[in-house]
Amino acid sequence: MTESRRVDQWLWYARFFKTRTLAAKTLEAGKVRINGERVSKIGQAVRADDVLTFPQGRRVRVIQVCGIGTRRGPAPEAATLYLDLAPPEDRATTTEKASSDLGVPQREPGSGRPTKADRRAMDRIRGAEKP
Repeated sequence: MTESRRVDQWLWYARFFKTRTLAAKTLEAGKVRINGERVSKIGQAVRADDVLTFPQGRRVRVIQVCGIGTRRGPAPEAATLYLDLAPPEDRATTTEKASSDLGVPQREPGSGRPTKADRRAMDRIRGAEKP
């Protein structure tokens, strides 16, 4: 018989969710798909070679299950449980890219707290200048 695990437990083992409760809530909301089919039961079994699709933050994760796992171990161990099927450019989400997409002005690290003049300059850049 093929080894399987509850999908909420596997998502927690693979460190996609901080708690099993968060994984279960995402499943119950119908936001997780296994092999293209929507899953709403937290007890649904997941096996090796299944493809999971679910939202995480601002992006949608597409993951192929490589292993089932026996515990929630450290991150390097959890990374062996899956293969990320997203294109490489989608995987590279850095704070610089995220902040540049939002139009947030950048400050030099270690430059301290912004002064009132700095804040006004940032507001002008954002287009929130007061009359």
